[in-house]
Amino acid sequence: MFATIPFLLATAALGPLDRTDPPAPPAAANPVPQADPQAAPQSEGDIIVTARRRDERLQNVPIAVSVLSGDTISNAGAFNVNRLQTLQPSLQFYSSNPRNSAINIRGLGAPFGLTNDGIEQGVGLYIDQVYIGRVGASTFDFVDVERVEVLRGPQGTLYGKNTTAGAVNITTRTPSLSPDATFEASTGNYGLLQLKASGSAPIAADTLAVRVSTSVTKRGGTIYDMATGKNLQKQDNFSVRGQLLWRAAPSLDLTLSADFSLQNPYCCVQYYARVGTTQRPLNRQYAALANAFGYAPPSTDPFDRVTDLDATINSRQEVGGVSLVSSWDAGFATITSVTAWRYWDWKPANDRDFVGLPITTVSQNPSQQKQFSQELRVGSNGSGKLNYTLGAFFFTQNIDTQGSQVQGPAASRWLLNPTSANANNPLVLDGLTSTNSIHFSNQSFALFGKLNWAVTPRFHVQPGLRVNYDRKSGFYESVVSIRNARYNFVATADNVAALLASGAAVADQLNTLAPQRYSPRFSAWNLSGDLTLSYDFNPDVHLFATYARSFKSGGINLSGLPLNSTNTAVDLTKATVAPEKVNHFEFGSKTQFFNRRVTFNLAAFWDDVHDYQATVNNGQTTVIRGYLANAGLVRVRGIEFDSSFRPNQRLSVYFNGAFTDARYVRFRNAPCPPELSGGNPALDGATPAAGTPGLSPLVCDISGQILPGISKWAFSFGGEFNQPVAGGQAYIGYDGSYRSKFSSNPSRSLYTDIAGYSLSNLRAGFRKDNWNIYGWVRNVFDKDYFELLSTQSGSTGLIVGQPGDPRTYGVTLRVGF
Repeated sequence: MFATIPFLLATAALGPLDRTDPPAPPAAANPVPQADPQAAPQSEGDIIVTARRRDERLQNVPIAVSVLSGDTISNAGAFNVNRLQTLQPSLQFYSSNPRNSAINIRGLGAPFGLTNDGIEQGVGLYIDQVYIGRVGASTFDFVDVERVEVLRGPQGTLYGKNTTAGAVNITTRTPSLSPDATFEASTGNYGLLQLKASGSAPIAADTLAVRVSTSVTKRGGTIYDMATGKNLQKQDNFSVRGQLLWRAAPSLDLTLSADFSLQNPYCCVQYYARVGTTQRPLNRQYAALANAFGYAPPSTDPFDRVTDLDATINSRQEVGGVSLVSSWDAGFATITSVTAWRYWDWKPANDRDFVGLPITTVSQNPSQQKQFSQELRVGSNGSGKLNYTLGAFFFTQNIDTQGSQVQGPAASRWLLNPTSANANNPLVLDGLTSTNSIHFSNQSFALFGKLNWAVTPRFHVQPGLRVNYDRKSGFYESVVSIRNARYNFVATADNVAALLASGAAVADQLNTLAPQRYSPRFSAWNLSGDLTLSYDFNPDVHLFATYARSFKSGGINLSGLPLNSTNTAVDLTKATVAPEKVNHFEFGSKTQFFNRRVTFNLAAFWDDVHDYQATVNNGQTTVIRGYLANAGLVRVRGIEFDSSFRPNQRLSVYFNGAFTDARYVRFRNAPCPPELSGGNPALDGATPAAGTPGLSPLVCDISGQILPGISKWAFSFGGEFNQPVAGGQAYIGYDGSYRSKFSSNPSRSLYTDIAGYSLSNLRAGFRKDNWNIYGWVRNVFDKDYFELLSTQSGSTGLIVGQPGDPRTYGVTLRVGF
């Protein structure tokens, strides 16, 4: 890319290539196409988006897309992607910590609750056109955001990285050639202090401008840890971003950006939520085990917000990068280049036994990622009968992870098979340590394009095509050791067979933490495409229908593999994962009525996902291990709507909703739910008699069950009313959301269903000229709800949860200059 800059500068200085065209408008990074004869004239209330890689009026874009302005995001307190889901019913975000984070749209995107470096997201995250390879970056606060676009459905023929479920496209404010500045300060309960500032200024008249933005957020914890006397779930974020705009020629803009973010919160925890019954013998389930240790949690009501976690807790991550975006209006087309380098540094510490007992005393996977991406696009200008976007994309990524897990003196009794003679000997597992070295290398290249053929002024045919190549390679090694008063050895993949023969105690140790070493590889070419037909009945009524054949790249397992029947070697047939293949059908309408005071957009969709990437269990060995593989078929279908009503300048109302039916059509080797786990492996594939302890299959057929993490019904609703007062406006605003019950386990369990809940946020304030002050309350009714529920290792029946935030309140002052 950098080598092409002199050429762009030289040719841009000569002006557009076609001398018969009028001169291009200044700074036309993505010129607005000329008006279609049937298109409505742009009005003050129109929303302009870049969903199709060009500036267009939202209502004219035949894609299911929702747009949130920076002001809407700020007013609603949605200062990161997690908070966005309260405004976007089709968006789901799950995070037990930044590394274990996933963005899903319509229930698709990433396997629920699983982090595996060797696979990719099905939802693309873009910030200022740069693809972000690690979703952990989405947990940071938004800085100086202009708008967020949530695109639903496959986007591979318009975006650099292939995305089967959709994309979240974040656009920040650009440098301005006239001075401007904003400052925002918020304070609230739990010691909240949030400061945001942004400023832009010209350096050289009409050619060079700079913009600098920063954000600081600090908040005390909402959960008290009685073991350490500290509050957990604290927030501690810092971000800074700088941009330099150079208008090198009337038709050429170059924007150099750099950003740095540091997050060092005292979080993230899950703790006692409830207890269920498993197939483990009753004397080895949670109640009996806790009683044997004389242990009781500080409270059996998780919304008392107290715990006694005894391991070190931390979730420090650092994100940064640089990018250069070049946009040259060549007259016939705009040529855009996006070059970016980014890094991600993750330093965690977790309590993975979720109780105040020394079962697992250390659990952490520090990870470092570096990525480089180059995208080149050519997009036609004007509004002729044939418009196009053509592009090429290259992406390379390297991830290194250094994991460690250490068992404590309570591990033997808590974790070992109850039939083992060592189950009550604390020395067997005390100090048992697994040290992991994981490396992942990923290269991807794609050519993609989208045409827009105006068959008539009202009827458009829009085919798209993508050719994609992916290559992934990795290395995984786990070395197991123990040193205590009774045992002292180091186990590797080379000597594990000999060690297993040395006695039952060593077998128990190496079945708990197994040494492994393997080097998986994957590569594949893929061809995908889509076809959209759209019809404009009039400037305010638009219909579209889309079919897409898409895919999510295959991958490699980098979290350990199931072992063979003797537990002496990994099963290399499970090292790779096939690509997901998606058949996507969608029909939508975009309408406005009553002089555009009412907007109502509707979309109905149907997705069949073959070879869905999911967590499965190995039914061939005596040790149950989960890994990533392909389920047979998943089907997701539903209806969504976005609506708004603005009868006058005083009142605005919105109401958005989604009905989603997401199910496994065929998944016959799934992990069993907690109530069927922990029994006799000899019954693999059988269905045990109800309530029979000690008897359960290793794998279950969950065909027909719902997918985790997705509610059947989800809504967001709200509005604002203002009244002129003293030369300004007094106003009151409300934002509400509702989502119905959803499963929080890969295989649905009654123990891990999260009940439906509704949240309400209120704000009221006064604004005048360039300043705004308002008070706010979030979760007004102090609703108790879980973001996640999980199971404790060992099939003890303990269910742990991550509660959502309680009621918070505060005041915000925003000033513009």
